[in-house]
Amino acid sequence: MSSDSVVFRVRELTKTYHMGEVAVHALRGVDLELRAGELVVLLGASGSGKSTLLNILGGLDTASRGSVHYHDTELTIAGDTALTDYRRRHVGFVFQFYNLIPSLTARENVAIVTEIAEHPMTPEQALALVGLGDRLDHFPSQLSGGQQQRVAIARAIAKRPAVLLCDEPTGALDSRTGIQVLEAIETVNREIGTTTAVITHNAAIGAMADRIIHLSDGAIHGVAVNERRAAPAELHW
Repeated sequence: MSSDSVVFRVRELTKTYHMGEVAVHALRGVDLELRAGELVVLLGASGSGKSTLLNILGGLDTASRGSVHYHDTELTIAGDTALTDYRRRHVGFVFQFYNLIPSLTARENVAIVTEIAEHPMTPEQALALVGLGDRLDHFPSQLSGGQQQRVAIARAIAKRPAVLLCDEPTGALDSRTGIQVLEAIETVNREIGTTTAVITHNAAIGAMADRIIHLSDGAIHGVAVNERRAAPAELHW
């Protein structure tokens, strides 16, 4: 269960992209707080602004206006070096496509992160946490899509990040395989208390969250609180 300590505090967050003569308003004055240990689903259609929001929270993109605080650090005024350090020390990312290195085993793909982290798990610990303790020496080509995504999750969480940001982590997977991936994400959230945000266009996934934040046209259009978090195995789509 989430505590009340605020990890992210977002105020009036605006992001405008300029494509030639056209201004694209990706975010329009978003206010948001994410709390320690909670699992939040950011739900919205393609183009709703959810990926832009996630990328700014993760230090991969910068705001046009507004503020984002991570604890006492204001990310919106941080320079490139500070943002790189923030991403390296505090944030794990999981994307729709797995970005594994084909010539490395599962263990070696995870070790890339553990070798530069301050207090990492071992690759074996991280892979066991996502249910792949018996696939350590398999190459990506020997793993299913869902298994590859779980290796990507193991790589993201091996440095024990305070924050795990997942962008459409089940988007390339069928329902049964996607649920296995969500089980891995839920286990990480529960076992190591990582504040977790999952963005998706799939409304069914919201049932596993503490809160569901609905985005549309660059703005938050509602927040729902689940009294009980559904287990991923209970989800259907």
